[in-house]
Amino acid sequence: MPTEVMIVILVLVAALVVWTAVAFNRLVRARNLMREGWSGIDVQLRRRHNLVPNLVETVKAYGRHERELLVQITELRTEAPRDEPLGETQNRENLLTDRLKHLFALAEAFPDLKADANYLELQNLLTEIEDHLQMARRYYNGAVRDHNIRVESFPSNLVAGLFRFTHGEFFQVETATERAAPQVEM
Repeated sequence: MPTEVMIVILVLVAALVVWTAVAFNRLVRARNLMREGWSGIDVQLRRRHNLVPNLVETVKAYGRHERELLVQITELRTEAPRDEPLGETQNRENLLTDRLKHLFALAEAFPDLKADANYLELQNLLTEIEDHLQMARRYYNGAVRDHNIRVESFPSNLVAGLFRFTHGEFFQVETATERAAPQVEM
């Protein structure tokens, strides 16, 4: 009898160890997919930040009196993401998006600017970047969702707690082309 009890106990301990390893590996995979998703967002944010100076320079010639808006956009662009908390990145990017919407509204007031080939090319490129940013955000948020499900679901939450896996934060940034452009009075 004692041998049979020992075998049962060993089988149970082995099953627990295997289950813990599988749950841990799934949590690691989910965390890495979340990090990969953030990397995709970071690439698109950097592309957008690199495009902004060209857009500002093109508009400068048409909107000298809108210098304050251009200065704000330039300042926001220079505050490129640097390992800061997600909430701060999200707030800064939403402010930049709002300023870009005002810039597009300014273009509506200058028909020559709207017809300018450089401006149109930059606006199309920004729209493309915004589309890629939206796709990257969806991928990241999906990875965060899956990670959070694993962290919260029983019984994997036991392993998550044991190995200190934490919840991921969703990333919500408005896109410059997502909402109606604000009206600018001249």
